[in-house]
Amino acid sequence: MAQVELRVPDIGDFKEVEVIEVLVKAGDEIGVEQSLITVESDKASMEIPASVAGKLLSLAVKVGDKVGEGSLVGMVEAAGASAGGKTVAGTGDENVAKSFEALAPPVDALSSSSNASPEVQHIKTAPPVDAPSSPSNPSPASLPHASPSVRKFARELGVDLTKVSGSGPKGRITQEDVQKFVKDVMSGALAVGAAPKAASGGGAGLDLLPWPQVDFTKFGPVDAKPLSRIKKISGANLHRNWVMIPHVTGNDEADITDLEALRVQLNKENEKAGIKVTMLAFLMKAAVAALKKFPEFNASLDGDTLVLKQYFHIGFAADTPNGLVVPVIRDVDKKGVLDLAVETSAMAKKARDGKLSPSEMQGGCFSVSSLGGIGGTHFTPIINAPEVAILGVSKSSTKPVWDGKAFVPRMILPLSLSYDHRVIDGASGARFNAYLVQLLGDFRRIAL
Repeated sequence: MAQVELRVPDIGDFKEVEVIEVLVKAGDEIGVEQSLITVESDKASMEIPASVAGKLLSLAVKVGDKVGEGSLVGMVEAAGASAGGKTVAGTGDENVAKSFEALAPPVDALSSSSNASPEVQHIKTAPPVDAPSSPSNPSPASLPHASPSVRKFARELGVDLTKVSGSGPKGRITQEDVQKFVKDVMSGALAVGAAPKAASGGGAGLDLLPWPQVDFTKFGPVDAKPLSRIKKISGANLHRNWVMIPHVTGNDEADITDLEALRVQLNKENEKAGIKVTMLAFLMKAAVAALKKFPEFNASLDGDTLVLKQYFHIGFAADTPNGLVVPVIRDVDKKGVLDLAVETSAMAKKARDGKLSPSEMQGGCFSVSSLGGIGGTHFTPIINAPEVAILGVSKSSTKPVWDGKAFVPRMILPLSLSYDHRVIDGASGARFNAYLVQLLGDFRRIAL
């Protein structure tokens, strides 16, 4: 028998996260993969599991502590450990990374059902959902039982946590509880200002009809299928982004006949190297050139301040079996088309395999959502907050184009640019689209 150290594994791009729950105590017999503590950042919560079984001798952390990669969680007396002294044990890095990855807010590139109904847009002009009116420095005893990230999430939505019922351990309010509260208010099941379980006959405060309650089995057989974790998390983020960001979408078309010929040529030349160039790599380079020319698109709103970024990290929507995620390619301005082709292919595979780390889905400046391999003409991509714009790309097709003498066949690519109207006006949006069209029509302009 030997003592083994249990430490926090690699949890991605998070240097310090708060311990919000301790799930075991000294003297407990623990099993492999048994959760020891729950930690939470401003993006997600996760449980740190044990990698060895045995008797927990001591705990080195308590609720409220800040921990990071390598922090000591506790000591366990484990059979089969090396007898030379204390052994450092990881705690399942891969599983921990997977538990984080599903919580990054993706961009909805496929589901038109994500678009909110016109009625939902009234929330922009309606009063906040029970905006907190408590004193600026309330006593800890008066605060609802919720983590800092949940409090931040509630503030962003204007939710008073004293009105929310907690479903977590010891009544702790979770992000799902806040999302349910907002959903109930918006559907009319809960009146603005009412207690959590007080029913309302109508959409009080929001002037919305109650959400229809239907027994679908009366009309025929049904199959109930729970939403994946990614879709549950992303749905709330997409709803927030659609409601809180005044979207404008400008549609345009780019003649990519010559660019497509270049893409085919590059694929032939690099076939032996196994490099496959897609239109996405060209779109990323064109997007960076446009972001440099129109810097307000490479920005984020921080209250009344516009933060202009000096780096160019581009996200792209990746379709996976569990839903859409958005890997981010960093420093696109410093990489060539072939480099981007290799990196986007590798990141897309990691996304499909569920192996993206949290850091690989953070820090984006601008996103590209492509339906080119599926179909469609134009759509309205939802902005991936805190970004202020996203480019939607549909399927290219051959169309007759008048060249001044005759109609000639040209390959046309539909573009849909959604932008935050608080930051970008219609004229700027049209100029950005027009510049993209010029670049994609003659890619040599990238070098200018």
